[in-house]
Formats: sequence, C-alpha cells, structure tokens
Amino acid sequence: MRERFSLAIAILLLVAVPLVPAALADGSPAPLIGLPVESIVAVLLVCLLPWRLARRIVATAFGTTVVIALVLAAIDAGYRSVLDIPFDPLDWQQLGDAFGVVQGSIGGAAANGLLVLLAAVAAGSTVALAWAALRVGAAVGPDRPHGAVAVATVTAVWMIAALTGSNLPAGQSVAAAASLRSINASASHAAAGVAALADLSHRIATDPYRDTPGSDLLTSLKGKDVVFAFIESYGRVAVEGTGFSTGVQRVLRDGEAQLRADGYVSQSAFLTSPTFGGLSWLAHSTFQTGLWVDRQPLYSKVIRSDRFTLSRAFGAAGWRTVSVVPSNTEPWSFGTTFYHFDTLLDADNLGYRGPSFGYARIPDQYTWKYFADHELAGDHQPVMAEIDLVSSHTPWAPLPQLVPWSDVGDGSVFEPQLAQGQSVTEVWQDPKRVKQAYAESIRYSLDAMFAFLHEADNPNLVLVVLGDHQPASVVSGQGAGHDVPISIISKDPTVFTSVEEWQWQDGTLPAPDAPVWPMSAFRDRFLDAFSAG
Repeated sequence: MRERFSLAIAILLLVAVPLVPAALADGSPAPLIGLPVESIVAVLLVCLLPWRLARRIVATAFGTTVVIALVLAAIDAGYRSVLDIPFDPLDWQQLGDAFGVVQGSIGGAAANGLLVLLAAVAAGSTVALAWAALRVGAAVGPDRPHGAVAVATVTAVWMIAALTGSNLPAGQSVAAAASLRSINASASHAAAGVAALADLSHRIATDPYRDTPGSDLLTSLKGKDVVFAFIESYGRVAVEGTGFSTGVQRVLRDGEAQLRADGYVSQSAFLTSPTFGGLSWLAHSTFQTGLWVDRQPLYSKVIRSDRFTLSRAFGAAGWRTVSVVPSNTEPWSFGTTFYHFDTLLDADNLGYRGPSFGYARIPDQYTWKYFADHELAGDHQPVMAEIDLVSSHTPWAPLPQLVPWSDVGDGSVFEPQLAQGQSVTEVWQDPKRVKQAYAESIRYSLDAMFAFLHEADNPNLVLVVLGDHQPASVVSGQGAGHDVPISIISKDPTVFTSVEEWQWQDGTLPAPDAPVWPMSAFRDRFLDAFSAG
C-alpha cells in the first residue's frame, strides 16, 4: 500500500509541477491539464540508463530544470502583474531593488526570512522532483512487468498529440508548446532592449542643449524657486474612471479652490510614463534627460553618461540645486556625478525623528515642512529642487495623517498614528482594501502638497507636480495605460504666458481629453518655453 501511495505521489509531481510555468505564463489554470514532455524524457532516461549515478544525475538535472523554469515563470508573472512588462533577463538588478522594497514594507528580518523560506521551497522541490523521476523510473523499468509498454504508450500518445496538434480533454494544447510563450515574450522584450541600448549612445550625444550657455537657459524663470515634485504612484486611475477616483477629484477641487484664494494659478495635462507599477527612477531619469528610459540597462548607461539634465541646466543658469529623496538610506553618488545636484537630502539628513511608515518611512507632510523651513526660508539663492515623495508608495499601509503645520516639528508628533491606521497584513487581505488604501495615500499626498503651498506662501515659487507611474495592476487593473497627471502651479501669470502653446487645461484636475505628452518630451519643451529664444 505504501509503495502504491508513494508511486501515486511521484506520478502527480511529474504530471503537475512541470505544467505550472505554462499556467503562470497564461495567467490561468487551464495548462495544468497536459502531458509534460520534460517528465516523459526524464522517466525514459532513468528507465534506460544502466548506471545508478547516471540515473541520479539525470533526475537531479530534471528537477533543477523544472524549478528554474518555475522561478523564472514566477518572476515573469510578477513583472507582468506589477510592472506590465515581461521579465527582461538583462534586468536582474531590478530583483535586488524589488527585494529592497519588500524589506522596506515588511521589515528586514521578515523579508530575509521569506527569502530563506523560498530558497528552501525551491531546494525541496528540486529534491522532490528528482525523487519522483527515480521512483517512477524504477516502477516502470524494463525489468518490471508491463513497464516498458506503459512508458512507450504514454510517449506515443504525447508524440501523436504534439505532431497532429490535437488537444487534450480539457481543450488545452500539449504543455511543451504552451510553456514557450513566456520565454518568447521575454526574449522579444530583451531583444528590443538590446536594440534600444545600441541606439542610446547616439541619442545621448544628439542633444540640442548640450552646448547652450548657462546665460541663455531658463531666463524667464530668473529669481524663481522651481520645484519638481513626484508623487509616487500618482497615475491616471487616481483621477478618472475608477471607483476611488471621486475622492481624489474632490481633494483636487478643494485644493484648487484654496489655491485660487491664495492667489495661485494652475494648469494640468498628462504625461505617459516609461514605467508602470514601480521602477520610479526610470520615470525620473526620463523626465530629467528627455530620453525614453524604460528599462534598467538603459538607465544604467544613461546615468553614467554626460547627458544634459534639467537639474544640470538650472545649475548652469545660476540656481542652487537640491535633491530630496526621503526613501534613500544609502549614499547616492549619481545625484552629484550625473544629476549635478548641489545638495542631497535623504532619510539620514532630513532630521526626522518620528515613526517609520513602512517603505514610506517619512511622511510627505514632514518632507514639505523641512524643505520649506530649510531650503526656502529667508533670503536665499533661487532653488531648483526635485522632491520624490513616498507616502503613496506601495504597500500603502500604514498611512500617516495630516497634523497642524506648526506641530510637525521633528516628526515625533506622528508616533500615535501607527497604532491608529491599518497594517499591511490587514490591507492586503482584500483587493478592495488595497484600492481604498491606495486612494487614501494619494489623497494624503495631495493634501500635504496643498498644505505646503498654503503655508509657504512663496510668491516666487513655481511648482511642477506629477506622478511617476500608475499603481500596480491590483489597483490599476489589467491593460491600464501609463499616463500620469502633471500640473504647473505659480502665482506669477507670466509663467503661464510662457507655456501658452502647451494648451494645458486650467486647474489641477486634468479632464480625460487633456493633452498627453510622452514624459521624455517634457525636458525640451520646458527648456524651450523658459529659455532665451
């Protein structure tokens, strides 16, 4: 009885597990009905090889191959679900970045424990599959009654089905063909990346602003403090067409009324981001360089080049340039060597002493307050800053709440809020809660921005605020586009005279028919609008 039970388990492993990569590629369980050729070949070899060591090597190679396929398929499925792209084998570095996000969301110890658990599962699966191949091979070997007939029959059925294109009872084609789809998509994506990488040097060098004298740059903005603020995951789904966009629209309309009362004018449109669901640095570099940077190898090459960035243009024109990235916990050499920022503010030097809100450790309101108090207060050299806000970063829990502007202090005022909000575990039990938490995070980030504009009350401020990318598919839905809102806000009407040709819409809430630019178009159009003709 025990022998039959172990044989049944072994057969189940050989039939089911190698089909999982195809199921992940299809995004449905349908391919789980099939006959995996990998298992058939492995059992045949184990049956026919006369040497025990050779049989074990074949079985181990089979188990390793299937587990590698499972890991790659799972990574690819994750990329498609979160980033809306197939996994690019050239982008292995992004896996480390993704693990960093997990660490920031659930803590280093939990993330490391999860990684160890996954490694143990992979190793155990390899051993189990190798054992299954050996067990079935031994049961149907040539020295067993009817063993050779059984193997030959199964092999013949599979070959006939494969050669004739016949379908199995569930209507699904043979697994070997289905499992190639995600591999082909990834290969195509990688090939496109290689072509883009080959063309990048030419695009970097072909820059109309590379040799422009600083005295001719941004002349219409002299004396202004110019801030480019990215609101994390602030996508088009936040402002239109979803069950949660109504609340975001209300915040934007209320904020717009406050802006008008304070003497501000605003105009808005959409930009198409090069990324989706994450990899914010691709959007930041695209926005700054005017190059379409939609994958990690391109980014790695761009930031090691001398491409002329917006921050470098402002520095050449006489501004003091500041980078504010509250999520950075490590030194960022490219902030000075590529972007040419004079000052880098991050998690270590923003003076925050409050609680950690998951990945988004520092609340946006604190970031705005610190920036206003330390970079914009009193007599100062005009400042250009890029601020990468993080309170709306996944996992959208726990979330901070606004406090009175004068109470922000060193951030310790936020301490009680951790116990008052939902935890990551609570939010991610239900996709509806995830969407609600996302919308709440966007409303908070927008409210924090409007509070900054109201409290700072800077007549020389020009604020360009935009999203970096759409949120992941769990919020955006399958097939969502890559558009993000962008607004320009200022008290000086001449700012809007300079951008009249843009034909952006009035207010901070762009309508569905608002202009849409690729994000890579912004740098040149901005420099064209505000520089000497």
